[in-house]
Amino acid sequence: MFRLFRWFGHQAYLLLVFTTLIWGANAVAARLAVGEISPMMMTGSRWIVSCIALGLTAHRQIAQHWRVLVPAWRRIVLMGAFGFTGFNALFYTAAHHTTAINIAIIQGTIPVLVLVGSFFIFRTRIRGLQLCGVALTIAGIAVVASQGDFAALAQLAFNRGDIAMVIACLMYAAYTLALRGRPAAPGIVFFAALAAVAFLTSLPLLVVEVATGHFFMPTAKGMALALFVGLLPSFISQLTFIRSVELIGAARAGVFLNLVPIFGPLLAVLVLHESLSLFHAVALALVLGGIGVAEYLGTRR
Repeated sequence: MFRLFRWFGHQAYLLLVFTTLIWGANAVAARLAVGEISPMMMTGSRWIVSCIALGLTAHRQIAQHWRVLVPAWRRIVLMGAFGFTGFNALFYTAAHHTTAINIAIIQGTIPVLVLVGSFFIFRTRIRGLQLCGVALTIAGIAVVASQGDFAALAQLAFNRGDIAMVIACLMYAAYTLALRGRPAAPGIVFFAALAAVAFLTSLPLLVVEVATGHFFMPTAKGMALALFVGLLPSFISQLTFIRSVELIGAARAGVFLNLVPIFGPLLAVLVLHESLSLFHAVALALVLGGIGVAEYLGTRR
């Protein structure tokens, strides 16, 4: 068994497929959690589970390198609060108002949002084909949000869950851009700091949820789902992604993130029995096509 895990730890492509499969499953878990655990309770629970797992497995590295992070504490707080807490709070809130398929497709727009953010923040040059890719991806969001009814676009009659997901993706894109200047600490130590911030900043949201009467005690299924997202999407998949980047580099590993909007809808159909409509297929084609044009054709030109 140990040899199998050791072999698996050197297979970058298998690690990346596993990682994106788990991240796609997170959208399904969010839908399954509706009525079982409140959104802010889910957000806080996943990070306390992740923090405990990190403390048990990486405490030596954390103790050795945490001082490197101190000068950048403001950046770490903002990244954890927006990239982890904000993103996940909106992610689980969106699950109460839209489908797992929509969540996964909209989540797939993050690479293009990062591209646009790079242009405005770092003045990274965007070529014509990349702009075409951005336009295709935006069109994909519009198709999802309007459910293929373009009259809804004119009336701005969007599902608030879809809007929440768009805002969440903007937050995560900003977090991704901020990674460019992260402290020179081991990845798992930096991640542990972000997870700790995410847990602490999720507490005020939980207090608001209780005060407004939206909190309810989680069911056994709700706690099981919180344990799942805390251990797999929030912890193990982060480690497998870090390991993949070590093996083949960030640029090549980042390409595999495009599998998330494929695995998410597929799992939603298989597990939740959600119906995959024609407009979903059109939106998925636009999003993936936009990413392909922006990242591959545009970059090669």
